[in-house]
Amino acid sequence: MNYSKLFAVKPGSRVQLAGVKSGFTGKHENKTAATAEMQRDDRRLADLQYLLYADHQRSLLVCLQGMDASGKDGTVRHVFGALDPQGARAHSFKVPSQEEADHDFLWRAHVHAPAKGEIVIFNRSHYEDVLIVRVHDLVPESVWSKRYELINEFERNLTLAGTTILKFYLHITEKEQLRRFEKRLDDPTRQWKISEADYTERGYFPEYVKAYEDVLAKTSTAYAPWFVIPSKRKWFRNLAVSKIVVETLKSFDMKVPPPTVDVDEIRRKFHADEAKEKSSA
Repeated sequence: MNYSKLFAVKPGSRVQLAGVKSGFTGKHENKTAATAEMQRDDRRLADLQYLLYADHQRSLLVCLQGMDASGKDGTVRHVFGALDPQGARAHSFKVPSQEEADHDFLWRAHVHAPAKGEIVIFNRSHYEDVLIVRVHDLVPESVWSKRYELINEFERNLTLAGTTILKFYLHITEKEQLRRFEKRLDDPTRQWKISEADYTERGYFPEYVKAYEDVLAKTSTAYAPWFVIPSKRKWFRNLAVSKIVVETLKSFDMKVPPPTVDVDEIRRKFHADEAKEKSSA
């Protein structure tokens, strides 16, 4: 199964999210059946990150978007949690700070974009500026409607500089969102995640669906594609995201760079020092 092709939003096409099965799990009947494959992909991802960091020619930006409770935090933790923090980091986008608000809307995204050799995960992203600002009418339509083109140009600029961009919409239904909120209420270890906004925002679910459908239609490009990931089953969400990231990194054809020193000379010096220590013992 080619996960990239299966879940990618074709540039220029329009996705009707109501018609996407959030509980889709492909060939896997349950988590147990997929466990071995998931563990194998975890190892592959760690190995590929090492190559990306060593090769130091390209970078990867992963954008995670979705309704509240769709699993953005869980995806960061389960898919990317084992990466070496020397070459990977996650950044969460919240209400803009005063400094961020004093700049153009893309500034706060650009300063956190990955450097060469890095994997960066955006938990929410610059897309909030065509989502929440639209739904809550925080800026006029004449302003936010122009941002799709600006976002495409921004992402194009990043790709020209060597950054590959993968954008994941974690798809759950309104009914599933309610079930997850209710589960949080019953779990003392997760009640800290509950906010009043979670429940007030539920009333805007249809408006967010329409906003996301426009985002997917207007900003899924060949160089920065969107993927709609069925996310009712958390384990499948993690598997699908991991598969696409692994497939993408493998396509880079990375190699460990050659040494920058004379390895044979270093080895001779080491053996000479070792022989001196033995003779003086």
